[in-house]
Amino acid sequence: MPHAHATAQATAHAFPTARQPAALNLAALATALATTLAAVLLAGCASRPAPAPAVTVPPTMPVPTAPAAPVQPEPATAPDADQQAEATSFEAWKRDFARKALDAGISEKTVRSALEPARLQRRAVQLDRSQPEFTRTPWQYLDSAVSAQRIAQGRAKLREAAAPLQSASQRYGVPAEVIAAIWGMESNFGGNFGNFPTVDALATLAFDGRRAAWAQKELLAALRIIDNGDIDAAHMIGSWAGAMGHTQFLPSVFLAYAVDADGDGRRDIWGSLPDVTASTANYLAHSGWKTGEPWGMEVRLPAGFDHARAETSVRQDSAQWAAEGVQAVDGSALPAMADASVIAPAGARGPAFMVGANFRTILRYNNSVNYALGVGLLSQQLAGGPGVQTAWPRDLAPLSREQLRALQAALNERGFSAGTADGVMGPATRAGLRQFQQSQGLVADGYPTLELLQKLQP
Repeated sequence: MPHAHATAQATAHAFPTARQPAALNLAALATALATTLAAVLLAGCASRPAPAPAVTVPPTMPVPTAPAAPVQPEPATAPDADQQAEATSFEAWKRDFARKALDAGISEKTVRSALEPARLQRRAVQLDRSQPEFTRTPWQYLDSAVSAQRIAQGRAKLREAAAPLQSASQRYGVPAEVIAAIWGMESNFGGNFGNFPTVDALATLAFDGRRAAWAQKELLAALRIIDNGDIDAAHMIGSWAGAMGHTQFLPSVFLAYAVDADGDGRRDIWGSLPDVTASTANYLAHSGWKTGEPWGMEVRLPAGFDHARAETSVRQDSAQWAAEGVQAVDGSALPAMADASVIAPAGARGPAFMVGANFRTILRYNNSVNYALGVGLLSQQLAGGPGVQTAWPRDLAPLSREQLRALQAALNERGFSAGTADGVMGPATRAGLRQFQQSQGLVADGYPTLELLQKLQP
């Protein structure tokens, strides 16, 4: 998701002016909410709501191939004291947030219909706090993201949805294959929007408090979307983090960039492919997409290449990279790119790529090099181009988070600053690891391996 994504700032022309709120009746609303709370407590908070209705898709649009089922209610067993206390606190939090929403201009009708019935989604909190033991290697990620099945499905979607894809491409200058690639990466071409009611998920995350300010902002945006009449709360389905629809827009991104391309008066990224494709292309166009310039390409690096320069922060004209011996892997001329970078996501033993401004635009959609590579490589193959030509170093096992923390701690202890030992690879850790590799006479590519961890530990 532009998700997840970076938070976009709304522009004056990007969305219709919100309707003025109805006359506010705080006293009546507080009474209604208090009545609801009493009913909830008398019922013992024993159950969760029935699943939200499935997203309705117009006949003109391909039906999602494998939609996820809405989050199922928990078993109707008596809650323990902690759950009762948590439910009571959540209802009190909703009453307080209702006042903030009304003060922000959300109508009383929307607060009653969307916020009042919102349920605590404990699974969203669990997912927000969870961290996988292992971070997938670039090739593990791309094997899934750019699988043969996804390429075949994407080519079929290019044919089936040719009209809206081409219309969005011509209007915003973003290739249809790139729009389709993001569609495939975000929801498997509409097969999985997520299965959480968006208002419930964001209210839960705001109540939980770990990212309260962010979640409250997105929750207000979600309520405003409902207020504007784009969709109702029951059909606003998305991920546990609040990303919505075919291309997983956060509510704030929706308000800024969603487009009513089919002219029905609603911006519908759940059920209208014209709206989906135009909204996605509009986001990319406003995020810096350069029409006619490629996202990047696979390259071959010269012997002795300084891998400390293989960072997106190091930029120069592609002609300068060519003068230094960087070549396209297929022997063709490097494309003209003013601010090109070289990256080697698996270190010196793996493939290298030259990437430009459009790669960085994809990073604004999802700030992950693996994700941006996935979009670039998928779009390239949807257009009939090749996949990665250089073999990945598949013999290198990924380090667990605990092993990465140990590597970072060892680097810091030996004077090679790697930043906080948090188990997450970033620029500081790569820089410290490169310094250690240089001190050992090794190729300083900054790629963490078990062998390097063993060298660092006594």
